[in-house]
Amino acid sequence: MEKLADDELSLILKFIDDKNHRKSFALVSKEWLRVEGLARRSIRVLDPDSLQNFLPRFPNLLFFMSPRLLSDAHLEFVAKTCPKLEILCLNLKQTHENFDESGFADVGDDGILAIAGGCPKLSKVSLRRRKNVGNFGVTSIIDKSGQNLTYLDVGRCTLIDDRALDAMGRLSSIVVLNLDGCSLITDRGLAFLAEGSCSKSLKKLSVAECDRITDSGVRHLQQMSCLEELSLAECGPKVTDIGGIAVASIKTLKILDLSWLINVSDNTVTAIAQHCKDLEAIDFTGCELITGIGLRGFGNHKHLESLVLAYIYNISATDLDVLLQCQSLSYIVLDKRLRRWMPRAVVDNFDMISRLHWRFPALSMEGWGGVGGRKEQPVPDMKQPAPSISPHYTR
Repeated sequence: MEKLADDELSLILKFIDDKNHRKSFALVSKEWLRVEGLARRSIRVLDPDSLQNFLPRFPNLLFFMSPRLLSDAHLEFVAKTCPKLEILCLNLKQTHENFDESGFADVGDDGILAIAGGCPKLSKVSLRRRKNVGNFGVTSIIDKSGQNLTYLDVGRCTLIDDRALDAMGRLSSIVVLNLDGCSLITDRGLAFLAEGSCSKSLKKLSVAECDRITDSGVRHLQQMSCLEELSLAECGPKVTDIGGIAVASIKTLKILDLSWLINVSDNTVTAIAQHCKDLEAIDFTGCELITGIGLRGFGNHKHLESLVLAYIYNISATDLDVLLQCQSLSYIVLDKRLRRWMPRAVVDNFDMISRLHWRFPALSMEGWGGVGGRKEQPVPDMKQPAPSISPHYTR
């Protein structure tokens, strides 16, 4: 073994895909332990207090993930030890830990600033539920990463406001931006995004549950030239058909979530059906002003695959017949309570159609990472979690 150089041992290690086998090999000798550490590119940390014991073994990490409470000192150590990081996923696990019963102060702007300064190659950053992270920390990530940053998720970071969006708007590289639950965001923040460089690169945007947004802010989004996925779920009563019709002018849209916009009606539905020709999925859950008359506009749509209509009741059997003429439509969700209002023969006919689903309670459109405050899906476009590292493994 001593005759083999590190590069030769690394080549052998590449043929071992199973993570348990890699762990076993790392325990064979000091040489294998060192080479395995140098070859490691990703890590998931479940015991941050042990970072100093094992992290120095992995100087070439590209992906760091931890769903646990972290201190600023933890992140400062990560920044010093792993300068090559490209992906940082610090989504805080949604448990009782979030309430900080022990008095532990979760990571804030100082820790994020350290990461920004020590890891200039960051391209994907996710900080969901890190409630101590504010504008200063997020802006430092943006400034230090330059135009490397393509993915940013600060969902439920409740200190974030329009000043952070001003910095985000200057990014010409950003592709995915998740701001759901950032309740301080206003129309001015959306203007920063729409009028900045990011309007030419952004493909996925969520501002779900940002209830200070109004039609004025939504209208700014018309300037985004390549937006494919948009969530305005639960943005409140100040988003009406004026904003909905403005959204319909974004012809690049493929996925749209307008759930629980209670002042959106058939006018919006008709405009979307007419102008969003590439639309593949839309969620109208809870938009009770929408009726079957507006939904008939999708009967001739060429690309629509998924249509969620939970908590919408003004739909008749005739309306469904028209909708089902859309050949691309493979998934329709209706509230189960509609079954009681339709003739039994009609219900039986529709039950034979595999693309029609009755749901109670209503479920949101899948694949959106929990927009609108419902059950969260895995964060899109981020690398899959790495094997967890614990002290007994690293010795």
